[in-house]
Amino acid sequence: MCEDPMLPESVAGALRDYGRLLDRHGITWGEPEIHYVKLFGVRGVLPPQLLDRFWGLAFTRLADRHPGASVMELGARLGEPDYDELLRDTLEGRLPGSLAALRITDEGVRLEGAPRTTLGQAPTVSLLVDSWRDGPVRVEAAGRRRELRAAGAWLVEVRPDSELTVDGVPVCLRRLVRTVPSARLRLSAGLPCRWSVFGADGQGWFPEGAPRRHDFHGLPYFHGDDLVLDVPADTLTVTATRGMEYGEALTAVTLSPGQEHTVRLTPRRRYDAAARGWYGGDLHVHLNWAGDHVATPAEAAAVQLGEDLHVLNLLAGNVSGSRVYDRDALEQWMGADLPWSDATHVARMGLEYRNDLLGHVYAFGQAKPPERFHTGFAGEADWPPNAEALRELRRSGALLGYSHPFGQPVAESDPPKRLMRPVARNCAARELVADAALGLVDSLDVLTHADIAATAVVYRRLLGAGNRLAVTAGTDTMLSFTRLDRQSSPPGWARVYARVDGPLSAASFAEAVRRGRTFATTGPWLELSVEGHGPGAVLDLERGARVEVTARTEGPAVEELRLRTADGVVAVSEGPVVSASLEPGEATYVLAEAVGGPSPESMTGLTYALTSPVHLDVEGRRVARREDVLWCLEWLEALEDLVRGHAVLHAPGQLDDHLALLERAREVYRARLSGV
Repeated sequence: MCEDPMLPESVAGALRDYGRLLDRHGITWGEPEIHYVKLFGVRGVLPPQLLDRFWGLAFTRLADRHPGASVMELGARLGEPDYDELLRDTLEGRLPGSLAALRITDEGVRLEGAPRTTLGQAPTVSLLVDSWRDGPVRVEAAGRRRELRAAGAWLVEVRPDSELTVDGVPVCLRRLVRTVPSARLRLSAGLPCRWSVFGADGQGWFPEGAPRRHDFHGLPYFHGDDLVLDVPADTLTVTATRGMEYGEALTAVTLSPGQEHTVRLTPRRRYDAAARGWYGGDLHVHLNWAGDHVATPAEAAAVQLGEDLHVLNLLAGNVSGSRVYDRDALEQWMGADLPWSDATHVARMGLEYRNDLLGHVYAFGQAKPPERFHTGFAGEADWPPNAEALRELRRSGALLGYSHPFGQPVAESDPPKRLMRPVARNCAARELVADAALGLVDSLDVLTHADIAATAVVYRRLLGAGNRLAVTAGTDTMLSFTRLDRQSSPPGWARVYARVDGPLSAASFAEAVRRGRTFATTGPWLELSVEGHGPGAVLDLERGARVEVTARTEGPAVEELRLRTADGVVAVSEGPVVSASLEPGEATYVLAEAVGGPSPESMTGLTYALTSPVHLDVEGRRVARREDVLWCLEWLEALEDLVRGHAVLHAPGQLDDHLALLERAREVYRARLSGV
């Protein structure tokens, strides 16, 4: 029997193991429940706009429990609170469409929430059991038992036919669903697409066997072409799109019971990047990383082709323990394109090197696996510094960049120590400033699920201090989660476009990124020209020379187009073109930035695009803006304090290695400051 090229036995065996973990442990797959793992259980029903309120309540509860504790001490205890109770209190009585509630009062119990539509199956429903009683309550649901304390809560998955009792009294759950007659839809576009089919209540409908994915906006979606699905005999909305280079085709259909209807929709192109020599990639996607679903390589293929995503970097990585998910796939396809790759679509297995104190790094195009994939988890030391792994990965040919760098707002005037708080182990890219100075990273994922504006501030500081980093994008989408706001959105909702010489390949794409020939975007096309040169170019000017700069954008929702140098914004336009004539007295850089508000296409709170810079050296000297270099030196001081105060270290020499790394980086910045 021939082996399926998409599913060799080593990979299939790993997926079977993951299925057993899901069956045994649920959405966490048995990972140690640090704060962001505990969040998995509630995040599928917690509206993304309420996440800050959720964490604010967590800190308030911890402060009440630990009076006198510092913010950092409270941040280290984020795994302590009851997250189901936090969810209940965050919602303040409101129920998102994906959630039902069982309210328990002294007078009895009542079910709340709109019923789910069903064609006869018994769907799984997320039920928030919410006790308003002053004493404990014993609840049994779907074979599980929980003793709720006074005013307790429990988020549990049930079916309409599940047995549920409150203090031994049965509760009927059948009103959680309504059964309706069915019809059948056939969907055709003539090319792989992303489809959404939903009713007036927003409930989605899917082909049999398709993962029931939902994006940041709660919109259901699936991928493919020539698809068949059973749907309610009702009025439905059908949409088809194909990633950011395409618009959305939409229609409404009204179906009668038993009717079979064919919908043909083909989304129109907005722009054709490949025809211009640019290829878009997502450098941070996970196939499996815990979750409510075990994802297969075939699903990744359907997603990449359905999004017309030119480059897909699927990362092996750990969660909060020692298990490295998709390591078997990494070893199976190390250094090779994944089986569905073609002339305009390249997929590779990469890896995420992870330390929650120092930061996470994506690797793309490496020739061999590293000696280690992570430090600082489950009792491990935070050692060696990330720099050691970066050197090893660079020797194997990897393109490297820090991922989801910063998740909290930061202004231009904020000191670096703001980004060391309030949680020590929050995955922020703390070692970035040192590693960039030492030339160990190629890029920074400015466009991510984290705070884009904050990361852009740090990126500009790094550029102004003389570091040459390409702007990139990595969404951190996880195909093993079907409902996790940004992380269950389609890969490629943010992309880095790289101008490639010759045919697309993993090597040519990586080389274009290394050379800084990139822009990153949530959708808008963005061009930058400095005397005819694009991003990544280095112009060596005579003092007093003048250069003409133009940026252009096209695409959705852009409200403002800006030109920036190391000294700030030099030109702004509310139209599609902005120009400036510059006479830099000192070395600087120029980049273009397109900014807008929320849009359906953007899986975050804003529309955004950013180019890598064109570097304007003056008489052989690169930019070293004093304010930015001092800011980086201040960062290294704050990082040293963080390491001394919060790193887990098992031997004195381990601290010495961190301090030596920071001192080498200081020497680089001091030399730039003195003009050496």
